[in-house]
Amino acid sequence: MAGARESVASSTPNGAVALPKRQPRSDGESAAPVWSLDSTASGTADVPLAAKCDLHNRERTVCCRDLKGDDERHLVDPDIVRDIIIGLADGLTVPFALTAGLSSLGSSRLVYTAGVAELVSGALSMGVGGYLSAQAERDHYRYLRKQTRERVMRSCAGEMEREVNAILSPLGVESALSRRVAGALLSVEATLPPPQAPPSILRQCLNAVARRPKFSNLENGDSERSRLLPTTARKDADGEDEDEKGLTAFLLKFGEGLEETTDARLFISAITIGVSYFLGGLVPLLPYFFLDLAITALWYSIGITTFVLLVFGIFKTYFTGAAIGVTGYAYGAISTLLVGGAAAAASFGIVRALEGKNA
Repeated sequence: MAGARESVASSTPNGAVALPKRQPRSDGESAAPVWSLDSTASGTADVPLAAKCDLHNRERTVCCRDLKGDDERHLVDPDIVRDIIIGLADGLTVPFALTAGLSSLGSSRLVYTAGVAELVSGALSMGVGGYLSAQAERDHYRYLRKQTRERVMRSCAGEMEREVNAILSPLGVESALSRRVAGALLSVEATLPPPQAPPSILRQCLNAVARRPKFSNLENGDSERSRLLPTTARKDADGEDEDEKGLTAFLLKFGEGLEETTDARLFISAITIGVSYFLGGLVPLLPYFFLDLAITALWYSIGITTFVLLVFGIFKTYFTGAAIGVTGYAYGAISTLLVGGAAAAASFGIVRALEGKNA
């Protein structure tokens, strides 16, 4: 071996080693590529739409969905926040105003007796009012859905294309594309079953308990959840999904900005408003249970309620997505305090005036 290397080195100038000779190749034979030419294309085509990301084509190593902005707050459902605000705001102001007015009579027992009676009746009234309000919204939506579907079925394709274009064109969608969208929605609309009569109150209660959550997806492999659900709940869920398809749902959601109120929403609204009212109204009543002199208890009630109103205003500002910072929190807290303080001062002044007039 050493002799062979020496002979090869001596046959080349400067002692360089010669490269091996190229082997002859037939015309039909082609060299295999270093990298697979189909790997990138097939890999891109096989990636589902929800998993696509331009992560590897950029300098950063964080997916777009994981990027955080300067103000990333976990906001609560606006319907829940609205019900909590309605219940707490009324609970903190109405019983507080009542106890402040009755405190001028001097008896703590009279104040908390009347306060508890108003608190219980007010919570029940507010809860029933929340249920009826949500039910009215649902009835209004169902009437508009029935009316809109009848109009869609008796209208020509050109009229529906104009309505879809009127919704999409302000968003920058071209008329040709909006016509295609209208055609696809009309095709889906033709396959939908006719609307059914609204269920009874008992059926609404059963649906609210048995129906799957909106974020659950029975069609994407959640077979165990689908098997455990009652048959009626699965049918109701499928019917609910059918109501969200087609041109009628598009016109109502994107044209009118309306969505149907679910059966569960009726009871959630009632419970949220009623419980919020009771908890909020219990705060100004607490000092009257421990202090005999109503005027002394009133000052403690004012201090506790003032603190709770300020904290409530801050949390309301945060969870509703309002402007944050010192100015935003101060505005939310002070505005909430002014509303409650004005109601209490008005009630206290009216009772004082009536007491002086009767004297």
